[in-house]
Amino acid sequence: MKIGFIGLGNMGGPMAANLAKAGHDVTGFDMADVTIPGVSMATSGAEAASGQDVVITMLPNGAILRSVATHVLPAIAKGAALVDCSTVDVDSARAVAEDAAAKGVLFVDAPVSGGVGGAEAGTLTFMAGGTDESFAKAAPLFEIMGQKAVHCGDAGAGQAAKICNNMILGITMIGTCEAFALADKLGLDRQKMFDVVSTSSGYSWTMNAYCPAPGVGPASPADNGYKPGFAAELMLKDLRLSQQAAESADADTPLGQAAMALYEQFVESEDGLGMDFSAMLPRFEKRGRG
Repeated sequence: MKIGFIGLGNMGGPMAANLAKAGHDVTGFDMADVTIPGVSMATSGAEAASGQDVVITMLPNGAILRSVATHVLPAIAKGAALVDCSTVDVDSARAVAEDAAAKGVLFVDAPVSGGVGGAEAGTLTFMAGGTDESFAKAAPLFEIMGQKAVHCGDAGAGQAAKICNNMILGITMIGTCEAFALADKLGLDRQKMFDVVSTSSGYSWTMNAYCPAPGVGPASPADNGYKPGFAAELMLKDLRLSQQAAESADADTPLGQAAMALYEQFVESEDGLGMDFSAMLPRFEKRGRG
């Protein structure tokens, strides 16, 4: 396929490189001066989008997605697809889907899970929203960039799935960190705590696969000074999106709201910026009840 790729940062760059390595003709654009193996660089987003079978975007937020879509949709041929892999608000995804449909362009919102490591290894999971035709057009590319793609429903459903998943993740990580901090104060050995919880009803991904306690369970960012695998500020972004969606849908999400407030405090008023989202554990270790 002929592919345009707009947004070649830590995630987009490796994704574009994997598409080029698989033999596709990839033209890229980024506001920064970047070089991606196998990717020809354009001087604008519209140039990168012109004449392509599929245009992929990986952008920071919904406002930028809307702006880029306004700029590139006129350049995308009818019947081609715009595939947005950014994590943005559901309303922005649906608005761009409507604009694309009005121009005869297929649209898929397909946020990813798997981080930079997954982007480099081609093992991402895609959560996709859009029509059956749109998903079918993008599916062969998902197979190259990832290991799994789930068609979640109509436009916006991919973002909804990502936001709901990461709301669970943020809430669960806080609970796991609180429990370790409480275990410490009760004199319970962390390894014993892990041995019990990891095989009991407290089992979770944050405990069993991404344990926030150094030296306990499989290797995780906790064993590397909490250098980010998934940065706390990215968790905060996703929790804010979850609460924006909850407000729009009139959904009661008190734990999601509390998790957002805690990560907001951690990132903006404490030392969480640039740390892994599991660094909540040393935060709770240092704090008392008051």
